[in-house]
Amino acid sequence: MAEVDMEKRSAAIDEMLLKKRQKNPLPKPETLDDLVQGLKIIFQDDEINVEEVNEYMSQYDSNPREWYKYAKFDHHRYTRNLVDQGNGKFNLIVLCWGEGQGSGIHSHADSHCFMKVLDGKLEETMYAWPSDSEEEHELQKMETNAYQRNGVTYINDSMGLHRVENTSHTETAVSLHLYSPPFDMVECFDQRTGHRKKVRVTFYSKFGKRTPFPDQGATGQSDVTRTGCTSDTAVENLEPENN
Repeated sequence: MAEVDMEKRSAAIDEMLLKKRQKNPLPKPETLDDLVQGLKIIFQDDEINVEEVNEYMSQYDSNPREWYKYAKFDHHRYTRNLVDQGNGKFNLIVLCWGEGQGSGIHSHADSHCFMKVLDGKLEETMYAWPSDSEEEHELQKMETNAYQRNGVTYINDSMGLHRVENTSHTETAVSLHLYSPPFDMVECFDQRTGHRKKVRVTFYSKFGKRTPFPDQGATGQSDVTRTGCTSDTAVENLEPENN
């Protein structure tokens, strides 16, 4: 009963915020900077209206000249490139995916995750959370969706886990991700067993400039990886946990 009441309260807050913004709508973001500034206004509210953020990010028409300076690729794995820290409310990040590169299956540290494809095509596969009652079991695949340039999607931990991949072997891809609240640790999952491990996520570059190595994360400790949960095994394994 309490869960139902919380859902009703959340829906009521979303409706209130949407009506508030409808009375004073933000102009369409014509540039990436417009998008950043508009998102800062939206995230001034304590509650996040997912539909509003999705719609606002959808309105921005990707322009490579505006995000090119953040698009830094690595031959070995995808990269995370910080664009803006959103007044402490969110991180806005450009992710660059080389041919055939992808993330591992991961969660989102109880944060909101919005993704917009800026260039190329990305495939998202969603998985159910592993059962706590079984020590080892293959993760259950729920659905797979493909997103083209300017496509926007959303996920949080209540919806499940996911993996994002650039399945093309001839074209790169670039995406814009918003995480609120920001985080520097996620859980990555083994598809075959459901086992999980904690991984620190860091930035390949910040505000268009390459970060030095080793990077000092939010914890002040050196990081082995500049990406996070990759589809290979070259990630920092912290506090392994089995289900």
